[in-house]
Amino acid sequence: MTAPDSAVPDSAVPASAAPGSTLSDSTLVTYYSRVDSGDLEAGLTLLSPDVTFAILLPGSAVRGTDRDGVRRYLEGRGPIDRRHVPTHATRTGELEFVYGAVVEDGVTITGHFLASARIDDDGLITGYQVAFDPELGLVSPTLAPTDPASPTRD
Repeated sequence: MTAPDSAVPDSAVPASAAPGSTLSDSTLVTYYSRVDSGDLEAGLTLLSPDVTFAILLPGSAVRGTDRDGVRRYLEGRGPIDRRHVPTHATRTGELEFVYGAVVEDGVTITGHFLASARIDDDGLITGYQVAFDPELGLVSPTLAPTDPASPTRD
């Protein structure tokens, strides 16, 4: 378990997946990368206009049925230095799953997330559910990979 105030050096946080891994092919990983880079519009283009979503946070849940609802949630967070650091990703049929850490200010792991998405034939996210927990961490970006199909990179 990684405590919410654990620091991790930038060199230990994978910037992207190794070539050929499922992380590099993940629609969710691309979505997080775009949103975290500040390009909200590019991230939102990966969502279907009528995406259904649930963002489960400690003590609250944000739910909606359209892209604008996701936009309102993201814009409502205000300016932050936060990025999602995916460590594992997989896809089976139309369902995709991503697990990773949330890092603020480039060094502090504030918790871990588990996201799932339904991807349509056009490659858009039509359903999105993510849970964030500040206490429980199943794996951390500082740990060596245990699944060759979902590597982390030091």
